[in-house]
Amino acid sequence: MNLLFSIDNNFFEQLKTTLFSIRVNTPHTFFRVFVLQKQKFDWDNAFRKFCATLNMRYEPLIIGSNGFKHAPISKRYPETIYYRLLAQDYLPEDVQKILYLDADILCINDISPLYALEIKHYLYAAASHSQLTNLTTVVNKVRLQNYEVEQYYNSGVLLINVARTRKQIKRRDIYRFIYKKRSTLLLPDQDILNSLYGSQIYPIPDQIYNFDARKSLTYEMLSNGTWDLNWIIKNTVFLHFCGKEKPWEENNKGKFTALYKHYAHLASRNSTTD
Repeated sequence: MNLLFSIDNNFFEQLKTTLFSIRVNTPHTFFRVFVLQKQKFDWDNAFRKFCATLNMRYEPLIIGSNGFKHAPISKRYPETIYYRLLAQDYLPEDVQKILYLDADILCINDISPLYALEIKHYLYAAASHSQLTNLTTVVNKVRLQNYEVEQYYNSGVLLINVARTRKQIKRRDIYRFIYKKRSTLLLPDQDILNSLYGSQIYPIPDQIYNFDARKSLTYEMLSNGTWDLNWIIKNTVFLHFCGKEKPWEENNKGKFTALYKHYAHLASRNSTTD
């Protein structure tokens, strides 16, 4: 399986935790781990060794000067968030499908069914959080003026049909959109994804593949009590720690923080015993 990440130099430990959780829950698979990055990381060699202990092969993808000069950039939304949109330009030719994940994601079940999903007629498979708040979907349709698209998809989990994106996604279209709409982009990479390619995204259930860890009570209410903690542990594949508060922060008291820190501890122990 091919995995894709796009991070800066500060997400070494978080990326290790995500990968370790994937290995624990998908144990009998060899992974190629591609990481989009502006320049070579300080921890390149250490990460390569860590991946090797998990039967994974680390393959850095160096972006260099990439042309996102007009893109909105902030502490919360660094330049790296845009790289996933052009991943097909940097991936080796033999890669036809890849699973992109944010590095604030924890895997708690087997990812194989998602990776095996047939999406040959789509660019991506992704989940929407619109069931958590219908107002967000309506506001985004008005803001982005893409009324024909039913959902607003989260870009944190993307199964990418690389063969198709190579043919259809053009760098100039993305640059042109950023330049034209840069003053209205609130969630920049997601706005681009949904505005330009929302009609070519295959929907997958967020309660399984992109569970917003902040909203566990909302999920339980939506399902009339079915999607409780027991159900999540048995069925959810990816817990996504969306928003500003992150589970690796010292004083975070979220519902799944202890679970995240347990995986982080095991990942750290695995790397120190190399």
